[in-house]
Amino acid sequence: MYKGREGQWAFFLHRFSGLAILLYLIIHVFSIGSAAISEEFYNTIHNVYKLPIFSLALVAVAAGVLYHALNGLRIIAMDMFGWGIKLQRELWYVTMFLTVLGGGMALVLTVLRVTGKVA
Repeated sequence: MYKGREGQWAFFLHRFSGLAILLYLIIHVFSIGSAAISEEFYNTIHNVYKLPIFSLALVAVAAGVLYHALNGLRIIAMDMFGWGIKLQRELWYVTMFLTVLGGGMALVLTVLRVTGKVA
């Protein structure tokens, strides 16, 4: 049906980003809920989160949330308006451009924060 074009990539990335957001939510709930176990356990978990790899993972989460939201708006435009179907390919490229732009901004800010150049 899609033959490996933009529609198939949009479908795949939408599902993948949704699952990644769900995984982040589960980890987040576990992390916050660890305070109920003990303060020491909570602090141990959050000290691990200070590693730079987790900061980069948050950049990926931010980009994933941005993509998922923008692609959801693209899907709404396709479902509700006639022009959305005609422009679905262009809308996907706009979605990807804004996702890369937003993810890049998040990456720059994260690198500046991790290196101590921004508070």
